[in-house]
Amino acid sequence: MSDADELADWLRLVMTDGVGPQTARLLLSRFGLPGDVLAAGFPALQKCVPEKTARALCGPAPDAIRQTISATLAWVGQPGNHLLAWGDAAYPAALLTIPDPPPLLYAKGRIELLSRPSLAIVGSRNATAQGMQNAERFARSLSEAGLTVVSGLALGIDAAAHLGACNALPDAGSTVAITGTGLDLVYPARHRALAHRIAEQGCLLSEYPLGTPAMAANFPRRNRLISGLALGTLVVEAALQSGSLITAASALEQGREVFAIPGSIHSPLAKGCHRLIRQGAKLVESAQDIIEELRWQPARLSSASQADELPASGSVPPMQGGAGGADADPAHAPLLAAAGHDPVSVDELAARCGMPASEVQAALLSIELQGGMERLPDGRYQKMV
Repeated sequence: MSDADELADWLRLVMTDGVGPQTARLLLSRFGLPGDVLAAGFPALQKCVPEKTARALCGPAPDAIRQTISATLAWVGQPGNHLLAWGDAAYPAALLTIPDPPPLLYAKGRIELLSRPSLAIVGSRNATAQGMQNAERFARSLSEAGLTVVSGLALGIDAAAHLGACNALPDAGSTVAITGTGLDLVYPARHRALAHRIAEQGCLLSEYPLGTPAMAANFPRRNRLISGLALGTLVVEAALQSGSLITAASALEQGREVFAIPGSIHSPLAKGCHRLIRQGAKLVESAQDIIEELRWQPARLSSASQADELPASGSVPPMQGGAGGADADPAHAPLLAAAGHDPVSVDELAARCGMPASEVQAALLSIELQGGMERLPDGRYQKMV
């Protein structure tokens, strides 16, 4: 949308107290364009909306709304910034099929990605290193297969998924980050560089006006857009109370596919995925599983990418120079074999190996520094190779 007056009318309409997506749809179906709604007059508006809302639409815009409209017009005037309304050709058709699509979407970057087939990847903010690797490599392979990777710019799995898509083969990688704040803000702040990279290689998207800060209620609502934009949602790691399960539930309600990566029965971050699988989510071990389930014809999926693919935990290829690679210390082999793939405590591993706990602790530190094992928040260790 480029006409400044029409843009201002859209902003005035949706920012008016009492006008949500359903009310906006009702008014637009009755009167036409936003300018027609604002010019309809109190008697006509009162027949459609409560008196307070009708008076707000007829009266002068409050100073705060006028200032926001002015700031938004200036923002849209900058290269790469867009405001998409219902009816715009660039408004993603996939979102028009969900129950409550936002009347306006703020976008920064390559808006053509919003109309391309995509796959959402979500998971825990407190992800394990194994989960981060899974998310990054799944995202890379799916992106190279021609699917846009959608996520929420959060810590953990979201960030890894965005990076994986950005690091895909040249001209193949693409990603969309749907935020819970205004696009003039970056949350979390540590993802500022990542957000800038996504704006260049992919697209940032939000339904929230400029200046909207991070508020807890915005993120669960944002999740319906992550699932709604995509053909399906992949949950990489999730605790039983994870917000990722909200995204998965939205996907099911919207008629989208849900995929989940299984993990250790002892890992709290696998329990959410296991619940989804019991409820009918597709268990996946590779990006190829998702591609086949979607019956997607890959644009390209390089042999190198397939070789790098991370299946579910426990099947990770050896890290170069890591504990499982060519430079691994042979003395660590018995300890690694005893560790298995489930989380294990120092004392338990010492008992399995018949070694003093102090020696096991020293060996684990060495292996961890080489990238062969990860120390979990509860003090246990999990093998990475």
